Amino acid sequence: MNPISPHGLHHVTAVATDPQRNVDFYTTVLGLRLVKRTVNFDRPDTYHLYYGDESGRPSTLLTFFPWPEVPAGRQGSGLTTATAFGIPPESLGWWQRRLADHQVDADPPVRRTDEEVLAFRDPDGLVIELVAADGDSRSGWDGASGVPAEHAVRGLHAITMTEADLGPTADLFADLGMSLDAESGDRARFAMAGDEPGTLVDLVAGAGEKGRQAGGTVHHVAFRAPDQETQAQWRLQLIEAGAKVTEILDRQYFTSIYFREPGGVLLEIATDQPGFTVDEPLLELGRSLKLPPWLEPTREQIENSLPALELSGG
Repeated sequence: MNPISPHGLHHVTAVATDPQRNVDFYTTVLGLRLVKRTVNFDRPDTYHLYYGDESGRPSTLLTFFPWPEVPAGRQGSGLTTATAFGIPPESLGWWQRRLADHQVDADPPVRRTDEEVLAFRDPDGLVIELVAADGDSRSGWDGASGVPAEHAVRGLHAITMTEADLGPTADLFADLGMSLDAESGDRARFAMAGDEPGTLVDLVAGAGEKGRQAGGTVHHVAFRAPDQETQAQWRLQLIEAGAKVTEILDRQYFTSIYFREPGGVLLEIATDQPGFTVDEPLLELGRSLKLPPWLEPTREQIENSLPALELSGG
């Protein structure tokens, strides 16, 4: 079997509680752009909020299902336990000051795999890392919130998956054409085949208790497929490898398949196209509620079930 290799992270989706607090934090503190305000297609009484760069390109996206009544989750094995964004190497001190100015507690920077990492938690406890990443030429988003272009978040850099046993997941990644990039202690870094930033997955051995997916934890991680043809081939490849894979699902802005890796983390493969301008122009992204055609007949009911959201000017 000739593996079809993933060529990067597409997005990370996490669970939040209060949607307005979520919008305020990610647009005002981190300076990301709200590129799509839609709903969870499987539970349309819940928002699905997408943040990224100016156009919401794949590999820049962090998305949320905000469920106000969800209990707090627990980090542990079987979960994605950190989401890392790249920033310019010279911006680490600037981000330390910005987080302090916004009363966000951050850990002291640490050196890991030859990178400087600044870790903190969002208002729901989700672990976010800012990595001083050399060679990341992405421009980020500098349209609001007082984050100048030279310090703006560039996009996803890596994710960390915590596993009770690294072996089966490492084997799956190898079967999918991902290469072992580095090993250090209980951490193994895998790199995808893409030549752009946002291609790294860290596996960490978790000796503690199993994680509980709820508020402040990652729901799933999506890898990039350039088109539906590649996605369909990848689906067959996964089935041949013994994975239980969903049918191809229409997510309006991309198509998706889902499966669980051996440790239990839910993974998705999402296409790069058609993107977020398929139903609203670039300058209007994130300003109004967008629904897929099959949910439009129930728009009034959906809108009445959702709390109002306001975008701060910064």
